[in-house]
Amino acid sequence: MPTPKMFEGESIKRLIQGAVLGVILTLAGGFYFLGWVTAGTAERMAADRASAAVVAAYAPVCVERFNASATEEQRAAFSKEDSWNRDNLIEEAGFATTPGSDSPNGEVADECAKLLTANLDKKS
Repeated sequence: MPTPKMFEGESIKRLIQGAVLGVILTLAGGFYFLGWVTAGTAERMAADRASAAVVAAYAPVCVERFNASATEEQRAAFSKEDSWNRDNLIEEAGFATTPGSDSPNGEVADECAKLLTANLDKKS
């Protein structure tokens, strides 16, 4: 059986160039336009979403814990503290410690402080 002309001489070179160019264009288009990501990027995105979900779930719990069990001294200290440092008070008091954890979650404390500050501003 004779070999087709496209697999002989200059044609084979053009065939290989076309295949390589096709692969490159497919990969570039997939990653750039279609949203393909590497495994590492997908892992980072999943971790970011999980962290955001934890913050969204536990920040209101933190606010409730503060409202229910904060002492008058803690409430006064919170209202007197600068807004940028209020999350540290929440962390130190343990209101941002999620169940099953030994240490407070800084992102939860930050969101909790923002919610408490908003509530404080409404009352003023």
